[in-house]
Amino acid sequence: MTIGKSRATGVSALVICIALAACGDNSAVERGDVDYEQYTAEQIFERAEYDLAQKDADLAASVFGEVERLYPYSEWAKRSVIMQAFAYHQAKDYENSRSAAQRFIDFYPTDEDAAYAQYLLALSYYDQIDEVGRDQGLTFQALQSLREVIERYPDSEYARSSILKFDLAFDHLASKEMEIGRYYLRGDHFPAAINRFRVVVEDFQTTSHTAEALHRLVEAYLSLGLVNEAQTAGAILGHNFQSTEWYEDSYKLLTGQGLTLQAKGDNWLRQIYRQMLQGRWL
Repeated sequence: MTIGKSRATGVSALVICIALAACGDNSAVERGDVDYEQYTAEQIFERAEYDLAQKDADLAASVFGEVERLYPYSEWAKRSVIMQAFAYHQAKDYENSRSAAQRFIDFYPTDEDAAYAQYLLALSYYDQIDEVGRDQGLTFQALQSLREVIERYPDSEYARSSILKFDLAFDHLASKEMEIGRYYLRGDHFPAAINRFRVVVEDFQTTSHTAEALHRLVEAYLSLGLVNEAQTAGAILGHNFQSTEWYEDSYKLLTGQGLTLQAKGDNWLRQIYRQMLQGRWL
């Protein structure tokens, strides 16, 4: 039985199979027994997998820890560390999941399951993104950890999933910048709003929020009377996002004031426009 062959998609099936075997094995550790020292590493490991199959992830993680404690230099201990990381993640105990995954990486960096451990570590950050409100620290950590999977294990089965999650986390950061920018815009705090939308255009230009950010820049710059900047933002919209509602809104807004959508002046948006023409933007 090798965990490396199971990985994320196979863990559940592996757990169920082991659980059924444990149920029919009188030598397996029985529920309620706490004196693990009288059992072999394999018996304790099977007890932990049975608990995991019974949806008691917290207990399973604790029992996997007993294998590592009592048989620290065994093959079962190595397997228990990665399974403990998985169990803690199932229990949404992300801090302990991260700790176990990092311990596996530190102790067994060349093992075939090191990629899965790195992936679990990244998930321990990623799965909390929606819970952190305006605090984006965990999102940045998720991006860094997902990048580790992509760069260190490009041929692993987790690389593709990490790329997709990286893009979603990146988009999440952009959406937070947009949310704050809109808040400032509604309060007529135009310079503060512009700073947020500029971050999206410059740093998150490959996300789905770029077109709206450019339109909001048109709105904010027109409100400040900065016509050249507003027209240039409109020109970028017209070049890259002409099929979007944001282009239509900016077109109506600018032409309604007798303005055209063309790059004008010498400003940061004009530099973006030049890069776009040179194929260096987006």
